[in-house]
Amino acid sequence: MNSLEAWIEQPDTTVRSGNDIKKVNRLFQQRGWSDGLPIIPPTPERVREMLSYCDRPWDLPVGKVAPRYGEATPIRLAINAVMAGCEPEYFPVVMAAVDAMCDPAFNLYALQATTHPCAPLLIVNGPIARELNINAGINAFGQGRQANSTIGRAIRLTLMNIGGGYPGAGDMATQGAPSKFSYCVAENEAENPWTSLSLERGFDQNTSTVTVVGAEPPHNVNDHASSTGTGILKMVAGTMRTTGNNDIYNYQEGTYPQPLVIFGPEHAKTVYADGYGKEKIREYLFEHARVPMGEFSQENIDSRFRRKYGDAPLELLIPIFKRPEDLLIAVVGGPGKHSVVIPTFGATKAITRAISHADGRPAHLISDLKVN
Repeated sequence: MNSLEAWIEQPDTTVRSGNDIKKVNRLFQQRGWSDGLPIIPPTPERVREMLSYCDRPWDLPVGKVAPRYGEATPIRLAINAVMAGCEPEYFPVVMAAVDAMCDPAFNLYALQATTHPCAPLLIVNGPIARELNINAGINAFGQGRQANSTIGRAIRLTLMNIGGGYPGAGDMATQGAPSKFSYCVAENEAENPWTSLSLERGFDQNTSTVTVVGAEPPHNVNDHASSTGTGILKMVAGTMRTTGNNDIYNYQEGTYPQPLVIFGPEHAKTVYADGYGKEKIREYLFEHARVPMGEFSQENIDSRFRRKYGDAPLELLIPIFKRPEDLLIAVVGGPGKHSVVIPTFGATKAITRAISHADGRPAHLISDLKVN
């Protein structure tokens, strides 16, 4: 197709009553093109405005979205971004996130098709997070900020409409999770006493990035009592020590889970003041976030652990993550003595991509870098 109108007015994509919100939403619901919430009609005018922030050919795929492996061309992504309620300047974040999800190491097919309640979590770093007013502070994982809500929703609509991840056909999550509607935050770099997530993953402070993690919803760490970094980390380790998360068993040699610990700014300040850099945090949690093998059912012991640990005693402490360097650490949130632990699907790798600047200047997209 040589024109945007020609593409949109194909029989299955036409929106001939673009201003009749009720009629369009009824049509999209009937055809399974919606996440269940009302959508913005993707008229040619709105899609063209979205594409004004695209720095690549409109008809060349950013990637192929599993499990259907539909081609995520900028036109198709723009349609879903319009439907989600994105402002046009959000579009570079959407494209970079889709590029990251389509990296084979992210294992999108498994994340889409699993019965596990995981979803792609987007963590945005750098100047664009401030320019777009992406929430990194109070209630960052919750409601109230258009950028967070609609960028995350655009990803979900893309996973459905391009990737074929429809509930019960492509997406087989047993219960699912609210994070399947939208899961997008920025890192609170202003209150992060350590190196930011993006700097740690090889980017400079002037480069905007999005890191995509195949993640469960956040698990709260409520610690109003600890006055030392060691005390807070002990509570974090206790929250990480669960028998039901994928990270403790869903790995193979060479493919290691990358669970995520997100400190609230108050906890981060205390942990940092007690002399804990990120490397020391990882070492502490690697040693203390462990579950005795006897805490698992006998069936799980026999099927998941005996092959690796042989006749080891039931007191054997099994680590949640297999190498200290695999733990991801970030700072998100506002006032309050809370942090969160975010387990992952396990068989997935966090991927970081640079984002094109909002004024249209292309940023070089580079591969995910290993954390040292």
